[in-house]
This record gives sequence, C-alpha cells and structure tokens, in this order.
Amino acid sequence: MFFYLSKRIAIPNNVKLKCISWNKDQGFIACGGEDGLLKVLKLETQTDDAKLRGLAAPNNLSMNQNLEGHSGCVQVVTWNEQYQKLTTSDQNGLIIVWMFYKGSWYEEMINNRNKSVVRSMSWTADGQKICIVYEDGAVIVGSVDGNRIWGKDLKGVQLWHVAWSTDGKVLLFGMANGEIHIYDSQGNFIMKMKLNCLVSVTGAVSIAGIHWYHGTEGYLEPDCPCLAVCFDNGRCQIMRHENDQNPVLIDTNMCVVSIQWNHTGSVLALAGSQRVGGAQEKDLNIVQFYTPFGESLGTLKVSGKQISALSWEGGGLKIALAVDHFIYFANIRPDYKWGYCSNTVVYAYTRPDRPEYCVIFWDTKNNEKYIKYVKSLISITTCGDFCILATKADENHPQEESEMETFGAMFVLVLCNSIGTPLDPKYIDIVPLFVAMTKTHVIAASKEAFYIWQYRVAKKLTALEINQMTRSRKEGRERIYHVDDTPSGSVDGVLDYSKAIQGTRDPICAITASDKTLIVGRESGTIQRYSLPNVGLIQKYSLNCRANQLSLNCNSSRLAIVDNSGVLTFFDLDARVTDSTGQQVVGELLKLERKDVWDMKWARDNPDLFAMMEKTRMYVFRNLDPEEPIQTSGYICNFEDLEIKSVLLDEILKNPEHPNKDYIMNFEIRSLRDSRALIEKVGIEDASQFVEDNPHPRLWRLLAEAALQKLDLDAAEQAFVRCKDYQGIKFAKRLGRLQSEAMQQAEVMAYFGRFEEAERMYLDMDRRDLAIGLRLKLGDWFRVLQLLKTGSGDADDSLLEQAHNAIGDYFADRQKWFSAVQYYVQGQNQERLAECYYMLEDYEGLENLAGSLPENHKLLPEIAQMFVRVGMCEQAVTAFLKCNQPKAAVDTCVHLNQWNKAVELAKNHSMKEIGSLLARYAAHLLEKNKILDAIELYRKANYFYDAAKLMFKIADEEAKKRTKPLRVKKLYVLSALLTEQYHEQMKNAQRGQVKGKSSEATSALAGLLQEEVLSTASRFTDNAWRGAEAYHFFILAQRQLYEGYVDTALKTALHLRDYEDIIPAVEIYSLLALCACASRAFGTCSKAFIKLESLESLSPEQKQQYEDLALEIFTKHTPKDNRKSELESLLEGGEGKLPTCVATGSPITEYQFWMCGVCKHCVLAQEISNYNFCPLCHSSVG
Repeated sequence: MFFYLSKRIAIPNNVKLKCISWNKDQGFIACGGEDGLLKVLKLETQTDDAKLRGLAAPNNLSMNQNLEGHSGCVQVVTWNEQYQKLTTSDQNGLIIVWMFYKGSWYEEMINNRNKSVVRSMSWTADGQKICIVYEDGAVIVGSVDGNRIWGKDLKGVQLWHVAWSTDGKVLLFGMANGEIHIYDSQGNFIMKMKLNCLVSVTGAVSIAGIHWYHGTEGYLEPDCPCLAVCFDNGRCQIMRHENDQNPVLIDTNMCVVSIQWNHTGSVLALAGSQRVGGAQEKDLNIVQFYTPFGESLGTLKVSGKQISALSWEGGGLKIALAVDHFIYFANIRPDYKWGYCSNTVVYAYTRPDRPEYCVIFWDTKNNEKYIKYVKSLISITTCGDFCILATKADENHPQEESEMETFGAMFVLVLCNSIGTPLDPKYIDIVPLFVAMTKTHVIAASKEAFYIWQYRVAKKLTALEINQMTRSRKEGRERIYHVDDTPSGSVDGVLDYSKAIQGTRDPICAITASDKTLIVGRESGTIQRYSLPNVGLIQKYSLNCRANQLSLNCNSSRLAIVDNSGVLTFFDLDARVTDSTGQQVVGELLKLERKDVWDMKWARDNPDLFAMMEKTRMYVFRNLDPEEPIQTSGYICNFEDLEIKSVLLDEILKNPEHPNKDYIMNFEIRSLRDSRALIEKVGIEDASQFVEDNPHPRLWRLLAEAALQKLDLDAAEQAFVRCKDYQGIKFAKRLGRLQSEAMQQAEVMAYFGRFEEAERMYLDMDRRDLAIGLRLKLGDWFRVLQLLKTGSGDADDSLLEQAHNAIGDYFADRQKWFSAVQYYVQGQNQERLAECYYMLEDYEGLENLAGSLPENHKLLPEIAQMFVRVGMCEQAVTAFLKCNQPKAAVDTCVHLNQWNKAVELAKNHSMKEIGSLLARYAAHLLEKNKILDAIELYRKANYFYDAAKLMFKIADEEAKKRTKPLRVKKLYVLSALLTEQYHEQMKNAQRGQVKGKSSEATSALAGLLQEEVLSTASRFTDNAWRGAEAYHFFILAQRQLYEGYVDTALKTALHLRDYEDIIPAVEIYSLLALCACASRAFGTCSKAFIKLESLESLSPEQKQQYEDLALEIFTKHTPKDNRKSELESLLEGGEGKLPTCVATGSPITEYQFWMCGVCKHCVLAQEISNYNFCPLCHSSVG
C-alpha cells in the first residue's frame, strides 16, 4: 500500500480546524474549527478527457459553503449518510442538524442543553437513531426525525466517546479516565470492557478514538476484527466484538488524536504526532496505517504544527487530514488482490452478503467474466496464461491423504487457468506471504523459508506423463529451503517443513523470479540470488534499503527495487565493479532513483525498457532515460510490443460486478508514436532510417504494414524480414506475383482485416469466386450463401450444399434446431438432420427420414437407437429390420417389454435365444416380487405352462392367507385356464409335427404323450380345475345355506370332503356340520364333529369348544339321518361316482346335461337355461 499528499486547502483567516468528516455516499466534507467555523466542501472531477479517470483526473471544489449558526469552537461533526443530514456541536453544547435542500445546507433542528459540552455523537448503521454524550455524563438517544427516545444521566463519570454496534443493540461509552463501558440499546449497563492494550501502562490515559466498522462492504475474512479502540499514548486494540478476550494489540509509538476505518474495514488509519529525536527534539505529524490484524502498512508524514482529525473518502482512495488551518488530502494506492494473465484481469473483492472473497476473471478481449468464490484469500499471482490463488486451507474439508504427506497443512496454492478453473491445488505448511510465479515454477515464501513447486499444465497427457504425475512428491517437483541455507544446486532439495519452523534474524521481505533466476530480499537489505530450476545460491548483494517490491527484467540482468517509502532504485546483477577497498565485486547499484513510486513493470521483450507509476503519472524509461509522463492512475498489466496496457482498478472496484472496457487503457511509447507520425508525414524511406536507428520488431511491423498499404512491396518485404515475420514475407512475395494493382489492394485490405472493402473490390473486378473464397476463409457462411445465390454455375452446387450444412451447424451449435433443420434439408445432410429431429422431438420427421433412406444405410441403426431411447418400439424395429439387424430389433422389443413382438420376430427370423431372454426377464421380475407381471409376460409369450405354475402358486399363497374365497377361486380359475391353453398348445404343436396320413386323434394323442413327458407330476397339471372346484363348491354351499336351501347346501358341502388338500379341513367340516345340522341330518353332523375333534391342527381349547357344542346338540337330537336314502350315494361315493352339477352341487343322474367347452364341467339340463356363463369357469354358454 502506498500513500502520498496530493492537495492542500487553506481555511480563510487562519482559523484552526478541530474536526473533519467526509460523507461516504455523497462526497461532502464537513470541517469545524474555532470561532464557530463550519464549512461544507465538495471535490468533484472536472475533465472532458475520457482517459483521465480516478485519482489522475483534476478535481476542484464544486461546493464551498460556510454554515452559520455556531458561535463557539465546533468540536463534533457527524454525517447521517442514509438521510443526508449533518449533525454538528460546539463548545457551548449547541447541537444543530443540517439538511440539504436545492444545492445548499440549511438548519433543520437546534438543541441546546446549556449545562455541558457535547463530546461525541454517533448514528446507527441504518441512520435511524443518534446517541449524543455530554461531558457531565448525560446521554440522549434520539430518532432521525428529532424525537427523543430515551435519556439518562450517568452519575460521577465524564463521557468522552460513544459508538454503536453494527446491529444497533450495543452502545460503547468511552470515559475521560480511559475506561470503556458497555451498555445495551436501552441504556442498561452490561459490563466494563477489558482493555488488554493498557496492561503494564502507568499514568493517566485518555481515549483517542473508538470506531466500529459496520460491515457495509463485507469483511476480509469471517470473524475479522472490526472494533478499534485507541488511546492517546499510542496503544490500540482491535476486537472482533465487544467481549473479545483475545484482541489484536498494537503499540504505535505515537501520540494519537484520531482514528478511522476505511470503507471496507481493511485499513485502520491513526493520526497523531511522533517525537523525533536529534539535536532539537520536535513533534512530527504522522498518519499510520494498519490492517485489522495489526500489521503495519506504512506511515505518512504530514507537515504543520498539529494534526487534529482525519476522515476517509467513501471509496477508500483518499484521506482528508485537518492540520492547523489547512485540509490536507492524501491519495491512497491500495494493495489490491489482482493480476493479469492472457487478456484476463483477475481481481478480488469482499461482499457484505458472503463471507468469502469474490474473485472475478474478466476476459477483456471478449468482455466476459467468470466468478469464483474463495475463502480466506491471501493473494493473487499471475504469469502467462495461469494464476495462483493463495488461500488458507479450509478446516472443515481436510485434504485427501494422497494430497498431503504432512498433515495439518494450513495453506493452499491453487493453480487456475484464465477462466478460473482450478487445475492443481497444492497444500503447504508455510505462510505464503510472498508469492512469485514463472512459466514453470511457483515460489511461495514465509519470513523464514521459501517453497518451490515446479508446476505442470497438462495439454494432452500421454500414459507415461500420467504415470510421472502420480509419482511421489519427493522426486524434486516440490522443494523447500530455509533462507539461511546455502544450496549448491547440484542436489535436489527436499520437502521438509521442519525448515519452515526454524527462525531467522533477518526475515524475508520480498521475492521475485524469472525463468532462470530467483531473487529473495531480506529486511536488512541483503539480496540473495538463486539459480533456477536447480536452486543454488549464486550471489549475495547488500543494499541500503528494505525492499517492498522486487522485479527482474526480461533477461534477468537488472533488478528493480521499490522500498517501503516508495523509492525506486535499480541494481545491475552482473556488473563487475571495484569497491572503495580496491576489491572487485559483482553487482552495482545504478544511479537512477525515483520517489513516490507505487507500481512498475519491465517490458517483456526489451531488457532496457520499463514503465513506472509515480503518484498519478506514468513514466516510460529507455536505458534509464525517461519519456514525458502520461497522466493516469491505472495499475500496469503488461508492457510488450512498445505498448503498455493498464487497468483502472479503482474504477472497476466501485462496481466490480460490471467491469467496463473503458477501464482498460492502452498507451503507446514515444518511439512507436514517433514512427507512426514519421510514416504519415515524411514517408517510408525516412521512417525506415528512424526505425533502423531504434530497432524493434513492432516498429518494423508498423513500417511493413505502412509499405503494404502503399503497395511498396520491396520495403514491406525487407521490413517483414527484419521483424522475422515469415507469413508476412510470403504474403509480400505473393502480392508481387499478382498482375493487377486492384487485386493487390484487395488482398492488402483482406490482410488488414478490412474484409468488407476487400469483398467490394473483388466484386468490382467481377471476381465473385475470390469474394466467396475470402468469406469461406472467414467462415462467414451466411455471406457465402448470399454471394452464391447472386450467380449461377455447376461448380456452385457442391459449395451451396456445403454452405447450407455450415449454416445448419451454426444454428445447431446454438441449439436453434428448427432453423438448423431448414438448412440441413437443403444441404441433404441426413446425419445432422436426424439429430435435429431428435432434439426437436419431431419423431414423425425422423420416421419419414428413416423411410426415405435406402436399405442398409449406415444412419438407420442410429435412427433406430433414437427411437429406442424414446420408447417407440414399432419405428425402431422397422429401422432395424430395414438395415438387416433382426437381433437388434428383438433386443429392442425385449428392452421395451414388447414380448409378443419379440417372440414373433424371433420366430420369423428363426432365432433360438428367445426362451433364455424370457427366462431372464421373468427371473428379474420375480426377484422384484412382481409375480403377476411375470405371469403376464409368460402368457403374452405363449409360455402357458410357466404362467399357470406361477398363477397356481399365487392362488395357493392367497388361500393360505385366508383371503376372500371368491378372489382365491378366480385365481384358481385363471391358473386352470392357462393350463388348458398349455394343453391346447401342445396338441397343436404335435399336430403340426405329425406328417403323412395320420389321423387327428393320433396327433392329439402324441401331443398328450409329449405333454406327459414334459410336465412333472405336479398336481395342477393332473387336475387343473381341482382348486377352482374346491372354492366353487365352498362358496356355493354357503350361498345355498344362506338362501335357505339347506338340503342342497348339505349335498354341496359333502363334495368338499374331497378337497382337504386345498381348503383347510376345519373349514370344510365346520361348514358340513352347520349344513347337516340345518338340514337335520344329525348322523352326518355327528361324523363332521368327530372329524373336527380329531384334527391335529386345532388347539386343545378349540377341541374342547367343539366337544361342548357337540354335547349340547346331540343331547337334544339323536345322531341319525332322517333321509338316509337321499344321501347314500353322496356319502358312499366310490368309483361309479356320478358327475356333479356345478350349478346346484347335486349329482347328475339324467342322460341329458350340458357340458362346458372350456372346463369340461357339467350342469343339469334344466338349470343351464338360467345361466349365460359357466358357473365354474365363467366362459360363455354358447
């Protein structure tokens, strides 16, 4: 950070100033002094030159108003920026609130307590409330509209200072005796502040200032110190909050009168005086600057007898100082975190809404920006196309074990490209206070040691290189050296962080590096020179200053040194001179010295050229001789090709999210400007002589371009030779071979990028082909198409097609698929057309395209895959079959669950693997417990046997769960129907196989025999309808019973005895007992009870209940059947068993009965007329 005095304004009549305050938002400066002096000033930039911006622009007073109203010495001035009010107070206790109206300040409110003097006033961060403290202990808190909120008299204390917390909930009161008391916002005492900075201080002290930064522009890092308390003896403490037990302590060794934070809370300024020893001791006015962490940023000396106050400007680039009867203005050149790599400005700033730094990579060429958020950023260093972000390691996300051998690494160096993409992070254990970067190395230094990392940026990695990159870190890519070591360069260094812990009496204060040299500056003035890449100490030099910034020229022969006070000196590293003792030494301090320098940059292509910033002027030096200065306040980005690029960071950071291209400035140095002027005024020949005397490739290139424009081809060719531009030489020779001067001029126009003029010249010469060729080279296909349409010719057809396709590509790249389709259709580009239809979801268009393609076209499989991806099976199959890929078609059907289609295709194309596919898919469904889906799959694929097996399994499971009998019956019926379909399938298959004159009966029999062989003796294939019959009769018996047909119900229930393997016996015999009892067939009922009591599945309690019930029934009724003859046939059963009517449950004794064609079950002839569907299988009665 650098600062210098820039302006002084004298107060009329030599009236001494007591206070000063700069309005951060509107820019007004209020100053108060003796005899009631109160002035409001405003400095405004007044210039028409767009290049003069920021600090370099001249500024004059646009307002200088005396405010009348105070009679005594004005001691306090405070701004309320939010409501544009000024509050002032004098030694008599008179308070005046001023308001801004129509360009001037007027009194708005007056308050006079007449008892005591106002010592301090403070507005809250939102401008809603003001706290006023009087010397006698009175405190008043009022609102912005003048109403009093509360007041309090603090007995026995003298108040001196007041400050609000950021949230307005805490008040700090500074006492005359140096104590600070903490109160809440309602005036209730909380506690005394612990003042660590006054430990071991004796004697009376008074508070010089309390300033609490309110975080309006964000914080440097989370939990950053923001509350500064300073005493007149120079002791200061910076706290994170009012109860901070571990504040940052500073001893400034000066007598402090005023303190203030800048607008971002990153710099604390302390104004006061320092006793300077010598023959005549005197007090010197100074301003010291510190970071929130107590690091000194430097000292500004100010002339005059006594400094009384200071105030920062809103942007933090200026500071106003009240000294005697003058206002001094000092310009601040902040140490921004920034860099420049490959046309990209990288800069960082803080935001109030985020704890991290916001790092912006602004591509100045394309005016695009990339944003990256980085926690605890320390610095930004750039070189070539890359940059290094040095940060503190995130404690919450420890690095990988492979990333770091030394655990607990505290810092990270992140290598990024020019759009902010992290390429390679390195965790290190030393504080990267100073970072330098070359094209191959990154050097980070703490005060005691420096770490060197040979970074690699992978363009295209071979397997060998990848293998090398994964090798251990100990192979020399990373090394660490202590500053007191003397490495020879012959042995590789090691990564030993214990070196970083060892102390040194002479710490590092600056570093710089080039491709072959590393320079380390130490606080004593010693400069150590090391070789790179093998680090060896070559030379030590001794200087008389402490370096703040070091810089090597492009051939590493000279070193520029900027010290802490802004003095620039130069050191020749290789010069051999004889010193005062007569000994020959290496290295010589050159005679040039410049003061107030805050930035400098060597030219990248000339070791004798450099540019430097001195206050608000840029000087360019050639061989240590300066050119005339340029007014600017920009930071130098790059110096190359006799052109300096600088960036107005001050302006950018006023609105960092929207950088403007106007803030990038390009300056040509004098030799370039002179050469251009000579060429314009005196011609090529004389200018050539000047360039000969001041040779530089850029000047020769300028001369070559001027010669080309004048078609002086010999001079152009010579100039191209001198600047080693091979393409230029070839171009000049090619021009020489052209006959027509008009043609030559058109080619020159194209060479300079003036393509419109070149095209017009070609067309004027009736050379449309050349105009088209020019546009083809440029890739301007829209113009190519326009030119092609203006003429005709066979040769144009292929070009026309190419142009249509290129324009289609242009739209497709921008995802404008609809526009792309129109051009691809005209360009007959079927591949891209298919892609566009797919992206547009125009599947009809895609289908038509597939239909228009010839068979076996290479695009058909791709189109088919597109259909597969969106689930359009039929279209995909058509496309696959068209390109003769039936297997892919089958796979598609399987993938999309179109099993019927898959089976049909497999059969049509004689494919054998369909069975294994079905089995695999069914297994997958069963794994997921989707049994019904598996059944449906088998059914659709005509695998009825497997489907029936699964359905039977489900029916069994449902029966065991005691589900509704009707549901179980339906499941058994489905299982039986599937079994019947399986039987039918086997018969049909066999019928197809048997050839010759064999009868149908023979083939059916053969089918049944094969079926017998295939099917195991599972019970459902033997009699598929048993389960359905069981539950049918079970439901029928209950229905008949409830309808009152008790005899019929008994007959039906008796059938259930054959189905104990399907329906639990307890249910069968319970129903039978119930029906028999209702039918008064107590003999049958008794047998049912005997069966129930003998069932092993029942618990003893249940058996006892049956016995009790039986006892109760049979004590009243004899266990005999009254109508035995009717039941005999049913009870006895036997081989000659009659068929049973599934409608009534009765045996069929007649010859005339109806038989179902599906389930082969019978119904009485007189009963079937009541049914439209079979009572068992529900198939139609037809």
